[in-house]
Amino acid sequence: MLCSAPLQAAEVSVAQTAAAAKGTFKEWVEAIAIPNDSIVAADIQRNTAWFEQAFQRRGFRTRQLANDGKPMLFAELPGNKAGATTVLFYAHLDGQAVTPSEWQQESPWKPTLKQRNAAGQWEALPIEQLYGANPNPEWRLFGRAAADDKAPILMMLAAFDALKASGVTPSVNVKIILDAEEEKGSPSLGKVIDQNQALLKADLLVVLDGPMHASNLPTLVFGNRGVAQATLKVFGPRQDSHSGHYGNYAANPAQTMARLLASMKDEDGRVTVAGYYDAVKLDDESRRVMRAVPDDEVALRKRLGIAQAEKVGQNYQEAMQYPTLNVRGMQAADVGAKARTIVPGEAIAELDLRTVPETDPQVLLGLVKAHIEKQGFHLVNGQPTDDERARYPKLASFDYARVSASSMAVRTDLASPIGKWLRGAFVKTYGKEPVQIRMMGGTVPTGAMVGALKIPFVIVPLVNADNNQHSANENMRLGNYIDGVQSLTGILTELFPAK
Repeated sequence: MLCSAPLQAAEVSVAQTAAAAKGTFKEWVEAIAIPNDSIVAADIQRNTAWFEQAFQRRGFRTRQLANDGKPMLFAELPGNKAGATTVLFYAHLDGQAVTPSEWQQESPWKPTLKQRNAAGQWEALPIEQLYGANPNPEWRLFGRAAADDKAPILMMLAAFDALKASGVTPSVNVKIILDAEEEKGSPSLGKVIDQNQALLKADLLVVLDGPMHASNLPTLVFGNRGVAQATLKVFGPRQDSHSGHYGNYAANPAQTMARLLASMKDEDGRVTVAGYYDAVKLDDESRRVMRAVPDDEVALRKRLGIAQAEKVGQNYQEAMQYPTLNVRGMQAADVGAKARTIVPGEAIAELDLRTVPETDPQVLLGLVKAHIEKQGFHLVNGQPTDDERARYPKLASFDYARVSASSMAVRTDLASPIGKWLRGAFVKTYGKEPVQIRMMGGTVPTGAMVGALKIPFVIVPLVNADNNQHSANENMRLGNYIDGVQSLTGILTELFPAK
């Protein structure tokens, strides 16, 4: 049940949270040093076992949740308070794959402490300086998953250390689940939840993932876009053909593909597929919330290296409220040293569609398919037959799979009780309102959890926005780590508002 009892909130001092944060730095380094690409089952098993021991040292009851050799971890703090709200915290222990040669250090799995020099370049420091009395908050720890997503898990452990040192118990009942395949789209999360419904039962879901707002201000995110993927092929001659003998005679599928893709968006970047945006309706209050986000769009365009933004929305936040139609990759024959003087036999475009709660991904994919047919294309399954080649001048295929629950878009109303609770925690902790983001652009597997558990959620990002997540030289700013522990301590000691 949601809390209605007049419990008394407790607080933990800033000094106590900072001390607890620094006290977990060695564990943080140890955790990062364990490779965690979810393709490698043995590495996931090592990570799950390591985190299980870390939670057990803090008195948690734990259970490894079976997942085809890549176990997830459940942890629960004993001593549930009767009538108190139960919060399920989600994070993930897996990380993106690495190309070690792209990293500016000995190994992505050797955590490296760095500071910026006078020239603005990162230079390594002895790792022992991390454990000193007063590490510089501007220093950063580099390594795969240093930020995404091992830092939030260690921050949570540190928050419980701070509570214990202060003699304070949480104001909410705490459950935690650590996903083992988030970076691969959490394909099995829904199944694991279904198999452990009673264990994971909770009133609220708090997702500890994603970057904070670029301003580095405390941030709450109330929704995330989903993602669907499709492969579009346009067929030309039966095989790659000599461009001298057949150029001007056999249509080049790369150029046909270019015209088809160009028909899907206008020069302002808006999707021209009929009905694509129809379901999205933004009211004045939603636009007010979006305008209040302190985005520096001049700096954003400079960082991206673009002169102007597309005109899908009136600002960056509004652009995130609409579904996208993105070409994530294209291929037609070869370029560079392998280039040949040919008319290619086919051209391929890989598409990803970022969806929002109002736009069913299967409906959007159907609209795109109808648009392709409207441009005069005959769609085939697999390779076209001889008969189809003889009958249809414009041949294509459009393949996509049903979107999993983990890739669905979801959103919680900003005025909901969980929003009020988390805002109250941040106002208590920092003395000011947090940045509130209605919908972030990326996809996290909240859809599977919300769909299975039927509970409201909010994403609480705790890592610096410039952490290079998914890229080489991923890093975590020490100041954000310490602040993250303070944020979690504030949340854990905030009473859930009475009904």
